[in-house]
Amino acid sequence: AELHVYPERMQQNMQLTRGLIFSQKVLLALNAAGLSREAAYDIVQRNAMATWAGTGQFREALENDPAVGEVLDAATLDACFDAQGLLQNAGVIFDRVFADE
Repeated sequence: AELHVYPERMQQNMQLTRGLIFSQKVLLALNAAGLSREAAYDIVQRNAMATWAGTGQFREALENDPAVGEVLDAATLDACFDAQGLLQNAGVIFDRVFADE
């Protein structure tokens, strides 16, 4: 079987989430910065739910949250929202899936 990949459409689909696909990376960064998992979860949940309800982008919500600014700088947020990090193991996964073909 031939796999057809449409990068532009994939990008559009990722943008539909308004950044929510990066919530796990933000949670881990907040935790690594010294917040308890519970405190980090509360921050991510609060901002994710506001985004889900239609209030802007997840990144903007986090940037405007004083609790985030106390522990994460712009460079750390940039790293959290780097889509390439989500794709770093894609080749390995595809190799495993299509190994038997």
